[in-house]
Amino acid sequence: MIKLNLPDYNFKFKNSENKTLIFDNLRKKYMVLTPEEWVRQNFVSYLIDVKKYPASLIALEKQLTINNRKKRTDVLIFDKNGAHNIIVECKAPHVKITQDTFDQIARYNLKLKANYLIVTNGLAHFYCKMDFTKETYIFLPDIPDYN
Repeated sequence: MIKLNLPDYNFKFKNSENKTLIFDNLRKKYMVLTPEEWVRQNFVSYLIDVKKYPASLIALEKQLTINNRKKRTDVLIFDKNGAHNIIVECKAPHVKITQDTFDQIARYNLKLKANYLIVTNGLAHFYCKMDFTKETYIFLPDIPDYN
């Protein structure tokens, strides 16, 4: 996998049926190592190791229903009271982040009402804080550390 714009982490890998798998510490199982999964695993490690978000508050591929269609958030982080705090949308490194990507995460947030949105392809990271009164988001230079 390619080097991302994130710190280096030591992951466990194995091969099975001609596929490379990566061990997911949150789900406690091996996952197929796709480019998007590579970004997700690295970004979650960054959130835990650098930003100090407790692993117990992070959910991966959480299902939600929008317009009678089942969708999944890549990463959903709760606050200490159990409310939705951050949604992270991960794309493969070769996928350009466009307005469509922001529209996708904004649609998810109409339902979830998280305070922050993050869009990343592992190379570029975009951090937004929601302004619910103006129904918009404000770009930030970084996501706040967990406090």
